[in-house]
Amino acid sequence: MPPLLTLALVIVAGLALTRLSRPSLPAPFRGSALFGDLLATGALFLLLGLVLGPGLGVIDPTGLRALEPLVALGIGWLGAAFGSRLEWRMIRRISVRTWVVGATLAVPVLVVTTVSAWLLARAAPSLAESWGMGRPSLAIALAIGGILTTAASQRGPRLGRRNALLDTAFGVAAVMVAVAISHPNAALRTIVLTVGGGGILGGLYVALARTITQPHEARLAAAAVILAGAGFSFALGLSAFVVCALEAAVMMSFSPPHVRRAVAELLARWEMPLYATILIVAGALLRPITVWVVPAAVALALIRVAVRWVTVRFGLDQVNPVWRSLPFAPPREFAFSAMRQGASAVALAAGLDMVRGGSGGVLVTILLSVMAAEAIAVLTPLTASPRRAEVS
Repeated sequence: MPPLLTLALVIVAGLALTRLSRPSLPAPFRGSALFGDLLATGALFLLLGLVLGPGLGVIDPTGLRALEPLVALGIGWLGAAFGSRLEWRMIRRISVRTWVVGATLAVPVLVVTTVSAWLLARAAPSLAESWGMGRPSLAIALAIGGILTTAASQRGPRLGRRNALLDTAFGVAAVMVAVAISHPNAALRTIVLTVGGGGILGGLYVALARTITQPHEARLAAAAVILAGAGFSFALGLSAFVVCALEAAVMMSFSPPHVRRAVAELLARWEMPLYATILIVAGALLRPITVWVVPAAVALALIRVAVRWVTVRFGLDQVNPVWRSLPFAPPREFAFSAMRQGASAVALAAGLDMVRGGSGGVLVTILLSVMAAEAIAVLTPLTASPRRAEVS
């Protein structure tokens, strides 16, 4: 199938599915929070890609590989959506104590999931091969740990949203380091190109934004800059998510208010269609992977939740004693960041597989882990709320 026809088919499928905000479910599933949340993870899009690609052969894998830059754009777009929340005027108001609390919650999850991924790969060589490791690799294990640390929730109480933002910041930094050390002879160069490329492209947009008067001009320029960042990342083997996140952080921090509003609207409008598109393409490009991916994903999800429960229950309540009123459960303010993950985790995993030319094992592992975390969040009483409404 010609690449342009393949592109049209994928985009139409992605747009059609994302317009179905809440599909008509059979009676047993109506009102089921679990079923709706599992659909929201994006598994349906990956499954559609599997059906259109390896299943029915409707989409030619050769043609799809020509569309990998589009996948990089989708990953970069999701990175920009996260980076748009890192405005400097907000970051500078976060106190040192808040960063310490964030590190107290995020770093244990990062360390334990990294070690767990490394041990799982060591115990199951076929799993290591699916993850793109010729042997147990610290770079891939660190990347998986960083991805599992992310929690890009934008809903719920302010304390939970802020903590999710800090979690994701630590996780994205870990992924950037992991991608760098996966280039053993150019680790420092990779970090410099990632930070410098994102910062320079964002700075160019800020310089241009001072002359922009119309919202459509701001949106067009933002789309061009994100496209440039994704192409730059794809060409040099960098993480498109990280580069575009840095771009968006600079754009949203130093652009005029009317430009920031236009950019935020653009990012929100196309976030879900591009998320659907990259998952459909990734599903169509999947190659056979080991069955060990399934138990590994569930194990990593359980480990992540257990570590976060311990850090909240026995770490955070030493900082804010109000949490001691909860003998068994972390507060609702941390429900989303404790267990739930979103498109950021999946996009980081897809980007890692693309940079390393993997079979899609990391993406499938993370997507299954996200689904397991959603099930845990809905089916367990780990979202009990404290006696006081919120602590800042």
